[in-house]
Amino acid sequence: MIRTIYKSKISGSIKGPSSKSEMQRAVAAALLAEGRTTIVNPSDCEDSLSSLDMIKRLGAEVKEDADFIEIDGGFNVKNSTIDCGESGTSARMFTPIVSLSGSEITLTGHGSLLKRPVSLIEDSLRHLGMEISSNNSMLPVRVSSRIRGGETTIDAGLSSQFLTGLLMALPCAENDSIVHVNNLKSRQYIDITIKILKYFNIEIVNDDYRNFTIRGNQKFSPCKVEIEGDWSGAAFLLCAGAIAGDVTVMGLQNNSVQPDRAFMDALIMAGADVTVEGSSIRVKNSELNAFDFDATDCPDLFPPLAALAMFCEGETRLKGTHRLTHKESNRALTIKEEFEKLNGRVLLEGDYMIISGSELTGNTIDPHKDHRIAMACSVAGLKCSSPVVITDSECVNKSYSTFFEDMAKLGADIK
Repeated sequence: MIRTIYKSKISGSIKGPSSKSEMQRAVAAALLAEGRTTIVNPSDCEDSLSSLDMIKRLGAEVKEDADFIEIDGGFNVKNSTIDCGESGTSARMFTPIVSLSGSEITLTGHGSLLKRPVSLIEDSLRHLGMEISSNNSMLPVRVSSRIRGGETTIDAGLSSQFLTGLLMALPCAENDSIVHVNNLKSRQYIDITIKILKYFNIEIVNDDYRNFTIRGNQKFSPCKVEIEGDWSGAAFLLCAGAIAGDVTVMGLQNNSVQPDRAFMDALIMAGADVTVEGSSIRVKNSELNAFDFDATDCPDLFPPLAALAMFCEGETRLKGTHRLTHKESNRALTIKEEFEKLNGRVLLEGDYMIISGSELTGNTIDPHKDHRIAMACSVAGLKCSSPVVITDSECVNKSYSTFFEDMAKLGADIK
């Protein structure tokens, strides 16, 4: 679907989307809990729905409502091939989890996921008793035996999602486990994992994120989980307020462990007018100045950070571009290519993205099927001198299915 964004002044209050990171972890944990788990304020984006579909195929019974989801956990595999959709989190997280089913299972997917490395810890998993094979570390991945536990070392330099899968599966292994971790990025995503596991009465001993001790034969207890608001999606709304109006986003925890909560720091560094009242964040348009920001541990913030930087006076430096290669697109190159179509000035230098404040014009944008690129360029379109046309705009459904509807509620002129 093609959408066109016209220069607009926006204002109002909107409830932010629900966290897909928490949702996917809660869904996986609910599968492992024998009994009924209730998930309140569920995420309905494509990645979250993919996780729900996966646990249904693995045997969970799922009842969906607008405000909550009930999941009766337990394995009863209905199909030996499980589709992860385009969710890298699901593919990496569920690889060790599906071994607990006792069945031989093949994980596959479609779209960009087929080109993203999802199984770079095969040797580590074999040390823990799993039989696993992949297509040169890409999907499809075949899991043939149950994870037994033990001691292993993983390199988490590419993604923390591998570690999340181990932390969720190993409590159900027959043996105790120790996982040694090198080069861990995005530690706060592991904080999210441990937070969700605590809801289900699972204990993980975290030794400075370098060693994790997991007692085997633990039981996941069914529970009620309320999903937080999603700082990743809310960042685009907050950015829109900073450059084009006065926006209040409701339902955000200012003390959240989500790494993308750091967007608040960037707004303040840029000089945005920010007010926090409980779970509501208000951002008003003001004079913005360039800033330096290290996004190594929150790489999903690069697109909204780039959109913000376009309207800052001076040269903004964003660190951590090495984390962007294996996203839905090569995200650093895509940000440069698409914002330059809007007369933006973007330089990639080593591990930095350097953005000079510019007077942006309209153009037609190809988001490369990357949801965050589509949202970033749409937000920038609110301040462009001529319309911005987004092709394949439905790609936002991957993480924020109501993004354009929410923008329109705030007054954005979108056709």
